[in-house]
Amino acid sequence: MAPKTKFSKEQIIDAAFEIARIEGINAITIRKVSEKLGSSIAPIYVNFKEVDELIQEVVKKTFAISKQLLKEQHSGNPFQDIGIASIRFAKEYGVLYRDLVMNKNDYKNDREQDMDMLVSLMKQDAHLQGLADEELMAILLKMKIFQTGLSVMVANGLLPNDFDEEKMIHILNSAATDIITAAHARKSGGSV
Repeated sequence: MAPKTKFSKEQIIDAAFEIARIEGINAITIRKVSEKLGSSIAPIYVNFKEVDELIQEVVKKTFAISKQLLKEQHSGNPFQDIGIASIRFAKEYGVLYRDLVMNKNDYKNDREQDMDMLVSLMKQDAHLQGLADEELMAILLKMKIFQTGLSVMVANGLLPNDFDEEKMIHILNSAATDIITAAHARKSGGSV
């Protein structure tokens, strides 16, 4: 009898991630992962009690990739970097973006803790100086709504063919400028 092939936990997560990247999170099954690895289901059950545990690890990996895309942005404008990272994630991982952002699920609860990290990044932006945390959270929510809409359009191929990343960055910056200008006008007692 041939010995059973052993796979590391990370190899199993990577195989499940590839399934999710192409077919969606709900497509992850123990059987599909074992087929992707060219193995029986036994090595998977050695590392994971059930498929939901494996899916949670895939979601963690997905969020880690999203954070890495943010870390790779160095425009000098942290607020812009948040939007660009989201667009790039939606473009490269469209199926996962749709699963995690467009569909109701429990996985988004993990993302709420990222809001504090994003507000910290925003505080580094010279255009946002002097605004209270509550104002920054409001700006972030407004931009998140705008950027999510743009990213949904990217993930679903709904933008015109000539609407490249440069145009997406321009429209993000334009919306951000409008929102930030309005926030500063409200703070100084001016009308918007």
